[in-house]
Amino acid sequence: MSTGTEENARSGSADSAHGEGRPATASGWALLQPWLSLAVRLALAGILGYAGYTKVIVPALSVESVAAYELFGDGLNQFIGYTLPLFEIALALLLLAGLATRATGIVSALLMLVFIAGIASAWARGLAIDCGCFGTGGPVDADETAYGLDIARDLGFMALGLFLAIWPRSRFALDGALGLYPDSDRER
Repeated sequence: MSTGTEENARSGSADSAHGEGRPATASGWALLQPWLSLAVRLALAGILGYAGYTKVIVPALSVESVAAYELFGDGLNQFIGYTLPLFEIALALLLLAGLATRATGIVSALLMLVFIAGIASAWARGLAIDCGCFGTGGPVDADETAYGLDIARDLGFMALGLFLAIWPRSRFALDGALGLYPDSDRER
């Protein structure tokens, strides 16, 4: 038969961590983090969903936006132009449902990195184009480019994806309902 003290030591109970007789309380971060992750998850889902929607309604403009970067041939421009909006919408739906949140956060952050590299490449090569991120794109007058703002915006979006990669546990997520969080994530 074990004593209460031995049982507390094995279970890591509050008594040993917080003093005798005081119950364990969750930290402020432990209470806030799932709600903050929910807000980040929904914000990124909205961004990706809107970006995908604005491209999928007129796919020819999406293809034109990709072609404006002058990085690929016609076949690859068409493939990217037609599939990118569907990919963005799929990521948005996964985020909205809270399914595979960590992986979706990582993929979203990597997608933003690709967008940043494309914009930086266009800027470095002196192209005068609209990024095409939200449905419009293609050649514009040189004074209409906003590469610095586009990159800063995408860095912010990338930060949202990285946040979810680090703290994927959120409220109203299928991940939690399906028990997909490792124990270490539950303690964060």
